[in-house]
Amino acid sequence: MVSFSQKTYAVRGQEHVHPLAKQLFENMERKKSNLSVAADVATKAELLSLADKVGPYICVLKTHIDVVEDFDMDLISQLQVLAEKHDFLIFEDRKFADIGNTVKLQYGGGIYRIADWAHFTNCHVIPGEGIIQGLAEVGMPKGRGLLLLAEMSSKGMLATGAYTDKNVEMAVRNEFVVGFIGSRRFTEDRDLITMTPGIGLHASGDVLGQQYRTPEAIVTENGSDVIIVGRGIYGPGKDVAAEAQRYRDAGWAAYEKRLAKD
Repeated sequence: MVSFSQKTYAVRGQEHVHPLAKQLFENMERKKSNLSVAADVATKAELLSLADKVGPYICVLKTHIDVVEDFDMDLISQLQVLAEKHDFLIFEDRKFADIGNTVKLQYGGGIYRIADWAHFTNCHVIPGEGIIQGLAEVGMPKGRGLLLLAEMSSKGMLATGAYTDKNVEMAVRNEFVVGFIGSRRFTEDRDLITMTPGIGLHASGDVLGQQYRTPEAIVTENGSDVIIVGRGIYGPGKDVAAEAQRYRDAGWAAYEKRLAKD
């Protein structure tokens, strides 16, 4: 059997049964981009400006909406306009980690109403499989998709070994799950997408334990699908659009190199 990572995004989109995964693969193929930008900024103006600048080069915009100091629903409306204009999907990096009934309330309600606008969200499975079922009750009717935090990119992370294996088991048997946050392809039992944070064109780290890996290491060698980049694109003194284009090109080149492997 041919590994999913050896198939083109176009073929995977055609074959996938989950509408959101299909939409993502079609978007990636259309834009020739497997880049997601992590928009970790603190104001509405910064978030909208960043989304508009990187929008042409990304397949997914990743948000941390709860750090936006002047959040309002007009921000969401304007983000949706930009997503339509630039043809990208939105991933709210909420990292839910509570029991099923609580996450239903957090996902579907509150001041952020995440399920109404975020195509993707994610969760830890520490509370057990009920967290997936709770989120699915809210998200599946809206056509959303869930990513499980099988690994993280920080030094000393505890999501390893048996815990990662449990993530994979739960993902395979829950149709609301479309993939993982992690550093590699985890299974061939289903076509589950892997999105990888902590990407840098020059591998290094920061003082708070973030560890950076290159697109080639993650996409070509490890079989991941989407690279997530933050400060490497919009850090101090950066030309945001130019850096987004540079990372998009590097991510796509790593994908094409993977396809060319025997």
